[in-house]
Amino acid sequence: MSPVLLLALLGVTFPLPGVQALLCQFGTAHDVWNVSELPLHWTPKEISCDSGLGCQDTMVLIESGPLASMVLTKGCTEAKDQEPRVTEHRMGPGLSVVSYTYVCRHKDFCNNLVTTAPLWTPQPPAEPGSLRCPVCLSMEGCLEGTTEEMCPKGTTHCYNGLLRLRGGGIISNLRVQGCMPQPSCNLLNGTQEIGPLRVTENCNTKDFLTCHRGNSLQKQENLTQVPIGWTISNTVICEAGQVCQETLLLIDVGVTSTLVWSKGCSAVGAQNSQKTSIHSTPPGVLVASYAHFCSSDLCNGANSSSVLLNSLPPQGAPEPGDHQCLTCAQPFGTCSSDSPVKTCPRGTTHCYDGYISLSGGECCKQGPKQEGAGVLGSWD
Repeated sequence: MSPVLLLALLGVTFPLPGVQALLCQFGTAHDVWNVSELPLHWTPKEISCDSGLGCQDTMVLIESGPLASMVLTKGCTEAKDQEPRVTEHRMGPGLSVVSYTYVCRHKDFCNNLVTTAPLWTPQPPAEPGSLRCPVCLSMEGCLEGTTEEMCPKGTTHCYNGLLRLRGGGIISNLRVQGCMPQPSCNLLNGTQEIGPLRVTENCNTKDFLTCHRGNSLQKQENLTQVPIGWTISNTVICEAGQVCQETLLLIDVGVTSTLVWSKGCSAVGAQNSQKTSIHSTPPGVLVASYAHFCSSDLCNGANSSSVLLNSLPPQGAPEPGDHQCLTCAQPFGTCSSDSPVKTCPRGTTHCYDGYISLSGGECCKQGPKQEGAGVLGSWD
């Protein structure tokens, strides 16, 4: 058997004659800007694609009043070549949605879009009408009290919906409010795919909650006695079927305590509830938790660990026993033989030595959270 045939049977593939791997511009971005900041410019990264793949550019620009949301994905694609195409999914008056798509293979870095200029030109001020609508573009939710704008002439209804964008390294929810010339939940006029992006739309505001979002880990003394505050400014739009959640976990070993706090969206199907649990009771190690699930915007707003501490039984000074143990509660690390030695309270007979693994709720990530993938190199 020839070596080439043997390798083929083993699953090794070979590039076709004349088909070379392309270098493509690469990156993703999704954010909201003021229209006065347009046009935007950026410097992309680069990527080497597998043989046969092409380079692609996809950009979506959504405008509502003074705000503009730009979604961009650049990189490798299996799609067939396509000339640059600008599609006006919806033009004003009011909300507008325009996209740019391009697929090429004729040279390296042929997907060389580095500005929003092909999709945006300054428009003269629109003649005002008589309708006022909330105007908002946000990946964190549009809350009560959102700024209202006078709608342009020709609009008759206020739009309020959620766009879900998936694909090409983009995983994003965009809340949209603005002016429309007709009542409908059809912002993109039936478009469901733009390049590698899949777009779905939902105008039933009961299907998507806005929740506080964040996580915190504190290690210090007296966390079982003295409440600590925690204020966050981040919010998140949840998926259909999710509710808001906030969870606290307290681990106290006597010398120091560790408090883990998570806020955000629940798993799909969670029901409204509020519960305090004591998983390990004194004497000795205390492990307790507080979990709250709720179904209204920003309902997970506890700002102090008192929601857990107030439910714990009172603890007096324990009577010392005759047993001694190393004490340590070390997040993201290990306990050493140099850990403090504590005389254990009466009633304890053993030293605990183990690990507690936590996952979910973004509670235990080291380093900043990364949205999507392949962020752009820089903005100019």
